[in-house]
Amino acid sequence: MTTILCYGDSNTYGYNPVNGLRYPKDVRWTGVLQKLLGEQYAVIEEGCNGRTTVFEDIAEPWKEGLGYLKPCLNTHKPIDFVIMMLGSNDLKRMFHATAKEIADGAEQLVSIIKEFTKEKQGFMPKVILVSPPEIGADIATSEFARSFDEDAIERSKELPVFYEKIAKKYDCIFFNAAKVIESSKVDSLHLMPEAHKKLAEELYKCIMENE
Repeated sequence: MTTILCYGDSNTYGYNPVNGLRYPKDVRWTGVLQKLLGEQYAVIEEGCNGRTTVFEDIAEPWKEGLGYLKPCLNTHKPIDFVIMMLGSNDLKRMFHATAKEIADGAEQLVSIIKEFTKEKQGFMPKVILVSPPEIGADIATSEFARSFDEDAIERSKELPVFYEKIAKKYDCIFFNAAKVIESSKVDSLHLMPEAHKKLAEELYKCIMENE
């Protein structure tokens, strides 16, 4: 059995931008990926709405990805792959973070994944570092406009360059989600069903190429 841990935010959780609820499992990219991979794989969903890399929301500090990472890795070990897609929430105006600072946060998580799993399970999983989809052009009129300035659009476009450097540094697999999917027109932040399906299909190819 090959275990794949998917560590992310609301787009890994499966937030539906149309009604604010959660997509069914067979619509979420994690569920689609599980179906594509088959019974010899276990795809573990660890998506949390609002999760950041290392930035702490004072109102909801538990959404910071750093603090939950080690317990998560230890709970699900042994893990063969970690797919990490974080960074979108780090673009919120409250954090005042540059693309480089967001990438630095992602790097901290990648480093922990590598070091902690080596210690706790005796080997390091293959890490697929996913640069998240870009913030949509209409974020200023989105229901999430209270959280994101329009400059989040440009900063989101800068993330792949930094994420790719991290992937090379830590011998990870780099995956640029913005090349294959877009945020929905509904809220400029979350994915529609067709984007979930496409993301799953492309990540499936990525896993097969790196088994």
